[in-house]
This record gives sequence, structure tokens and C-alpha cells, in this order.
Amino acid sequence: MNEILEGLKAASWLVLTFDSDLVEITLRSLQVTLTAVAIASLIGLPLGAWLAVHRFRHRRATIALLNALMGLPPVVVGLVVYLLLSRAGPFGVLDLLFTPTAMILAQIVIVTPLIASISHQAMRDLWASYHDLLISISTRKRQRIATLLWDGRRALITAALAGFGRAIGEVGAIMIVGGNIEHATRVLTTAIALETGKGNFDLALGLGFVLIALAILVNVTTHMIGRTESEGKW
Repeated sequence: MNEILEGLKAASWLVLTFDSDLVEITLRSLQVTLTAVAIASLIGLPLGAWLAVHRFRHRRATIALLNALMGLPPVVVGLVVYLLLSRAGPFGVLDLLFTPTAMILAQIVIVTPLIASISHQAMRDLWASYHDLLISISTRKRQRIATLLWDGRRALITAALAGFGRAIGEVGAIMIVGGNIEHATRVLTTAIALETGKGNFDLALGLGFVLIALAILVNVTTHMIGRTESEGKW
């Protein structure tokens, strides 16, 4: 018990004194995750709105596939991205393996279906309310999608935050494609796994505190946005 308390004390001290390793790993985690979520949002949010507005053959199957992709095993995603970026892969010439870019690509694949699916559900309900009006004024599909994206922005921010929450806690895929290289590709989750294996519980707990704080921040923000939306305020 004393060892646990001492570890918690040491970890708290690392956080409060902004330990250099802890700060470096945290900033890299935020850089990778925020970049991946931004790109995934640029893909997933319009895709979700487009699926809500557009009617085409096999639409139901496409939506079902999108929902199924939310459950993609991260380690499988990491393996596929690894093979694509490896020397023998089609993109090996780019030399992206074991770089933050490879980690970003893996997170994009993981997060995009989640963001697209959540945004589609939100846009589908909004489209049911706006359908008659937008059709009556002869808007184009691009204009309809833009309208839905703007008026549903609170729900879409929630979708992006859900993607951030999924990405920031990911370890399997980014461990495979990033390699957990010190001062290069080491992020919060991979560093926690490494430091725990080494028995360096002070830094592992400190990193864990930061990860928990980020998760709480995302959940609180999502709750506040949902509450604001229900109250009809922005």
C-alpha cells in the first residue's frame, strides 16, 4: 500500500512540476490526435450529411457498413496500415512508417467511421425537419448539406469530440505503426504501457493522470454541448 501511495505522490509531483518527458509525450499525443480528428472530421462530417440527404442504390448497405466499421479492431487497422507503409507495401517509397504521420493515418482510419456514423444519425433527424423547406426552395444538394452542417454544428462538435475520445486512448494501432520511439513517436498510451513494463510507475501514473484529465475534459465538454443544445442556446 505504501508503494502505491508513494507512486501516486511521485506521479502528482511530475504533473505539478511539468516534467519535461511528460510534457513532451503529452504534446505529441495532442498533436497526433488533434490532427487525425481534424482530418477525420473533414471526411466524416460531410459524409454523414451526404448520406442523410442523398438517396441511392445500396444506401442502407452503405450505412450498415459504416456502422460496422466503428467496431474495427485497432490492431488490425495498425497491421493493414503497417503493410501499406512498409518497404514491400505500395506506399513504402514514402518512408512514413514509424513516424507521427503513420500514427495519424492509423487514427484517421479508426476515427472516421465513428464521426461519420454519429454525424449521419444527427443529420438524418435534422433532414427530416428541413426536408420540405429545402426541397420547396429548390436548393442543390451541396446547399442542403451545407445547411445541415451549419444548423447541426453542435451535434457535429459532439461527434468530433467522440472521435477525439476514441483516438486519444488508442494504443494498439499506433504502437504497431509508430514503434513507440523515444522523442519521435512515443505518446501517452504507448508510454504508459512501456513505463509500466519497466516498473517506472511514477511516470506511468503521471501520464495516466494526464490521459484521465483529457478524457474527463472531453466528456464534460460533450455534456455541456448536449445540455446547451437541449436548452436551445449556443
